[in-house]
Amino acid sequence: QVQLVESGGGLVQAGGSLRLSCAASGRTFSSYAMGWFRQAPGKEREFVARISQGGTSTYYADSVKGRFTISRDNARNTVYLRMNSLKPEDTAVYYCAADSRITTPTMRSLSDYRYWGQGTQVTVSS
Repeated sequence: QVQLVESGGGLVQAGGSLRLSCAASGRTFSSYAMGWFRQAPGKEREFVARISQGGTSTYYADSVKGRFTISRDNARNTVYLRMNSLKPEDTAVYYCAADSRITTPTMRSLSDYRYWGQGTQVTVSS
């Protein structure tokens, strides 16, 4: 079992950058694949990025590829999402997710993750 707490959200102008953090509790953080999802107003929650247990494999949604970078520090039980060149359409609540079950090559579905944080708001102004 793992508990997740996101932080780092806020208001930023288009073109700016922001780094989100997700702090995880538990003894086996390194055994969890970690993902970032987001939910914009009036929209369904969507996949953003994921990273493998060891941090060697990453996968991104096309909408953020080249702009966002997911990383993790297993020693700190933390996963990060560096967001560069932010656009107004990036505005959403960003959620951290975790699961030790590697069920798919991409781990980009909501159902791929059992554990979720409460989210952190990212607002990008135009």
